Amino acid sequence: MPRRQGSGLRGEPASDCAVVPALAARAAGRPAGTVALCLALFLAGCTGNGSDAPTGSIAGTGAAPGGPSDGNGTATVPAAAPQILKRLDLQLDIPWAAVFLPNGTAIISERESALLKAVKDGHATTMGQVPGVSPAGEGGLLGLALSPAFATDSYLYLYYTSPQDNRIARVKLAEATGGSLTFDSPEVIFTGIPKASTHNGGRIRFGPDGFLYVGTGDSQRREQPQDPNALGGKILRITPDGKPAPGNPFGNAVYSLGHRNVQGLAWDNDGRLWASEFGPDVNDELNLILPGGNYGWPAVTGAPHRKEYVDAKVVWPSTADSSPSGLEIAGSTAYLGALRGQRLWTLALSGGEASAPVSHFTREYGRIRDVIRTPDGGFWLLTNNQNPDFVLVLGPPA
Repeated sequence: MPRRQGSGLRGEPASDCAVVPALAARAAGRPAGTVALCLALFLAGCTGNGSDAPTGSIAGTGAAPGGPSDGNGTATVPAAAPQILKRLDLQLDIPWAAVFLPNGTAIISERESALLKAVKDGHATTMGQVPGVSPAGEGGLLGLALSPAFATDSYLYLYYTSPQDNRIARVKLAEATGGSLTFDSPEVIFTGIPKASTHNGGRIRFGPDGFLYVGTGDSQRREQPQDPNALGGKILRITPDGKPAPGNPFGNAVYSLGHRNVQGLAWDNDGRLWASEFGPDVNDELNLILPGGNYGWPAVTGAPHRKEYVDAKVVWPSTADSSPSGLEIAGSTAYLGALRGQRLWTLALSGGEASAPVSHFTREYGRIRDVIRTPDGGFWLLTNNQNPDFVLVLGPPA
């Protein structure tokens, strides 16, 4: 499958924005105009609309286990999408992440309002506003993670943008009289992740090893992703108290480097970490994460087959098809929400390889920010920018 190597000179904008189609149309086929457009988009922090996308099709690195193939190792029929059970019109304002408590209550973060909301029995209540959050552009109240020891420590972890940086804090949840949930003042455990109007990363998740993994963005600072001592453009691995996890490859908090803007983290049945990542105006990625691995940004994108970099396992040549965000893995199938692509992607995983993705619900429900596994084995899909936003409830995979 033809894949395009990123030059590092194309537009720097985030896949999380919309652009004016007329501007992109005028730039098509006009190199000087295209350069000017890319510069304008860089300053605006938005992605090109894919009008100058590279040739080639979306493909993975392997066939689906037991599934049909096109003869070149590319699966043609990954797992079917789960069935939509219902839509929860919760009047959400740009929800970014959600976690489920042991009792089945869901906690949702809202990026711009900085509110935490609790959802139980299909109804949302406001828990409160997280202090210290400074929303701007793609920054605000972002990722959530539940402590592996929640039954004893009651900690909810938060990734958010402050006036100075992006940081991680934790709050203790408590049940008030009448059953409503409250939280105490945030305890900041990790600071110094660079912030900008775009490329703030924000996904956090506890791994099977009990450590907290953190996806960061390059915050438009191109010198950071290749610097193992910088926090931008990385996947970090820290202890629940915010210290570098023991065994990290560089002796600090950095677990992998060379990332542009990590948006999704999930582990497969064999304990392998996968991550979704925004490309610039080409080459969105699904990556298999190796400790100490260098994923190439800003020198390259996608799968250029250069020995000094780790190739992406799946490449979407046009960011109009994906802009991959939240990621879940159930069984041997990955479920990936798409923002600009406005769909759910499914991919079969086997032996560290991924099949060609198949899209579901394409442009039916708008931008999909996050995919969350529910206690019954189904999924929640969080929409974005629907004014207001809602939750799609999917049943367990067949």
